[in-house]
Parts: sequence; C-alpha cells; structure tokens
Amino acid sequence: MPLGLGRRKKASPLVENEEAEPIRAGLNVPGMDDLDGGGLGLRDSATQEGLPPPPTNLRPRLIFHTQLAHGSPTGRIEGFSNVRELYAKIGEAFGIPPPEVMFCTLNTHKVDMDKLLGGQIGLEDFIFAHIKGQRKEVEVFKGEDALGLTITDNGAGYAFIKRIRDGSIVHQIQVINVGDMIESINGHSLIGCRHYEVAKMLKELPKGKNFVLKMVEPLKAFDMISQRSGGARAGSGTQLGTGRGTLRLRSKGPATVEDLPSAFEEKAIEKVDDLLECYMGIRDSELAATMVELGKDKKNPDEFAEALDETLGDFAFPDEFVFDVWGAIGDAKVGRL
Repeated sequence: MPLGLGRRKKASPLVENEEAEPIRAGLNVPGMDDLDGGGLGLRDSATQEGLPPPPTNLRPRLIFHTQLAHGSPTGRIEGFSNVRELYAKIGEAFGIPPPEVMFCTLNTHKVDMDKLLGGQIGLEDFIFAHIKGQRKEVEVFKGEDALGLTITDNGAGYAFIKRIRDGSIVHQIQVINVGDMIESINGHSLIGCRHYEVAKMLKELPKGKNFVLKMVEPLKAFDMISQRSGGARAGSGTQLGTGRGTLRLRSKGPATVEDLPSAFEEKAIEKVDDLLECYMGIRDSELAATMVELGKDKKNPDEFAEALDETLGDFAFPDEFVFDVWGAIGDAKVGRL
C-alpha cells in the first residue's frame, strides 16, 4: 500500500463510543499470519495444518505456577509457545478439557482486566486460569447507538466483555458482567471470532430493537461474586510481569525469553494505542506494539506502509493514520513524547 500522498481519508470506526481490545495475545511480527483471515493473533497455533509444533528441545525450559481462579491446588506448567498450548497444559494439570479455560490473569485470581495474560508473561508471574461457569441468556433493548461495552478476546476463539461503561445500556442490566464470554448474538455463534468482529456485529445491530445475548460467566470464588467492572482503562501504561524478562508467546515457532520493552517502545506503543482509538474506535496494546516493531527500523513512511500491508493488511489503515503512526514512532525515538 504505497501511500497516496494526495489522498486523505478518515477511517470508519468499528465501534462508535465503544471499544474493542484484544487480550495481550502474542501479536508479534515473527510468525504472524492470520487475523481470522489475515495478519495476527494466537488463534492459529503452531499446530496449524502444515506447521508442525517446534521441537520440545527448542522451547524455553521455564516452569510457571498456576491455579484455577475459583480455587484449586497449585499446578506447575511448562513447554508452551502460544495461548492454545498454555490452555492445554492447564487442562492437563487440573484434569479439565482445554476449551473450559476462558482466559487467564496474572498474579490475581480476580477478574481484573488490567492483569490479562496474553503474549507476554513475566518470568516470575503466577497464572490464574478462569474457567467456564454458569450460562445465561439476556434480552437487551438497543435504545442507543453505543451499548457501553469494551470487547476483548483470549486469542483462542472466545470473545468476552472487558469493560462496562458506567450509565450505559449494559450497565443497567445487572446480570451482564465483566469477564462474561459472548457465546452468540441472536443465535449467531461467535465461537472462533475475534474482538473486532464481535464489536462490529454489536455496532451494526439495529437501534430501537431487542437482541439476545447468550453468555457464559467465569466460575468465581466467593469473594469475586459481587464484581462488575474491570477497573481502570487498559492500555495506559500498565506493565505486566514482575520478573526482569518476559516469556514471549508465538503464534508459530518457539516462545522466546525477551527483555522488557525499552522506554522508547513503551512511549511509542502508548501513543499508537491512543491513535488506534481515535481512528478505529478500538484500543489494542499488542497491535500497537506490533506496529511499533514494524516501524522502528523503517526509513520512510512508504516502507512502513508496505510493512503494515504485508503483516496487517486486513485492517486497511488509511494513509492519514499511517502518517500519524509514523510520526509518533519518530517522536518517541527522539524523546519528544
């Protein structure tokens, strides 16, 4: 996508006054090939057809401690390179089917959306696995364009609610909670969908009509039952991990141990995440990190645009947005952010 220097256009947001943010999944440049049909994410694992998993001896020999979030003995897991393999290891440790795992949090058993596990795990982090609990069906009247939901996904086929805006339509429905997996909308299954697909579907529902959500809530411990919200806005400087390094999960290939992001990268990622919200109506810190990785060594915006098309072509970023992202990365390099 060479930049059309004379063409300035504005992207149509996927969600207006709503956000959609994926879990911190392994959205990294090496090994990314699918965004449910195009560019990134852990939905396609190393066991994809034609792509045998990496030899065990190439994977980091790191052991992590884990518990089920609602309560369990402590298990030990190792030898995983992506979210699907992680869930499989958790299933083995506790004798449950891997699809029962909805998402994981780091260092807390609560449904804390600022502590979601995804593509990076601190070497000293403790993993809490949230598994499926009660199913429920709710009829919602869409009286406004925006429902007040932030949607995320676990990188393995489940989309769930990350945040509920105070005073919104959904906030008034007490049975809908942060952490609830959205199983279907009006009977249309969402298993296997990414966060932006679900957000777009919710946005396109007709105003002034009812729709039906089928959801699954995470199984909760006693002290978690009254929780409703996910706390502060994600993507605003939250640093996962307590160790000096992190385990970086890969959609293909072995996981790697890496240093924490540099000060330049952290500043650039935060700014690009803000730009994503302005232009596309989503917040996605891992997508922002991928864009920074793609752009930090490019010599000009045209090279950057071509790299975006090759890796993240499904997003069809407008030229104006690409210029702004390129500028944000450049500003971070010289310390102006």
